[in-house]
Amino acid sequence: MIYAIGDIHGCLDPLRRLIAQIRLSETDEVIFLGDYIDRGPDSRGVMDYLLTLSGRYTFLMGNHERMFLDFLQGKERALFLYNGGTATLDSYGGLRQIPAAHLAFLDRLRLYHETPEYFFVHAGIRPEIPLQAQDERDLLWIREEFYAYAGRFPKTVVFGHTPMREALIEADRIGIDTACVYGNKLTCLILPSRDVIQVSNSLNR
Repeated sequence: MIYAIGDIHGCLDPLRRLIAQIRLSETDEVIFLGDYIDRGPDSRGVMDYLLTLSGRYTFLMGNHERMFLDFLQGKERALFLYNGGTATLDSYGGLRQIPAAHLAFLDRLRLYHETPEYFFVHAGIRPEIPLQAQDERDLLWIREEFYAYAGRFPKTVVFGHTPMREALIEADRIGIDTACVYGNKLTCLILPSRDVIQVSNSLNR
């Protein structure tokens, strides 16, 4: 089976409770859809926790990780801070406290993960563009042009990025950012059954 987990945004306690409910076999795979940091109370704790996980885990990049990397390179610093980056820096106690292992983790993040049946990505894809020709900005930032597209995609696209009260489960697109950081839920999608595991976040941030 495949387990896909939506946007975490520094919410360590819901992440721990969600992982505790997943019973993995040696052949199961877990795919995180990005946005581990920003806005929530413990971005550093989330990063520390993710680095303890061992097994068949795939970590994708979200637009917030892209903004963080750009910030660290001196690019578009205000954009990162405006979009919840201040909470991330506070969780580290400053730039100089970011562990090298966290920076290496960020550098290893992938833009997408593909199987014969599914395409996993943070934000979505540009309709009518081949999967292998997608632009990085669309993979990390696209919204309505993707999820409201009237046509059909060549594979089922599993995505996060756009917060929703409930998971969006349609034939060819499944959205699992259920706004955990805004006091709603953290969602794990199970494939191929399309069942979900969810934990609530009582902190309304």
